[in-house]
Amino acid sequence: MENTQEYQKAKKKVQARIGFKIHLAVYLVVNAILISVNLIKSPDTLWFIWPLMGWGIAIFWHAMGVFVFNTESGVTERMIRKEMDKQLSKKN
Repeated sequence: MENTQEYQKAKKKVQARIGFKIHLAVYLVVNAILISVNLIKSPDTLWFIWPLMGWGIAIFWHAMGVFVFNTESGVTERMIRKEMDKQLSKKN
């Protein structure tokens, strides 16, 4: 079962979702620390907003790649088939 194409696609999607969740968790923890440091050390200058927004944009695009644009194009499929054919021809 592990070698079926459907299994491999499902595995790839699950790994992408796990990767996104890890990225989001790190984002939340690090930015909570940055906000705390900013508000404790220099509450008159709110600099935490810049890394929050910059990294937030990256999180947004990561989410879009995982949950919205997660279908593979025909070009990708053709490249995968070509590579698999190369692998099979080396074995024979």
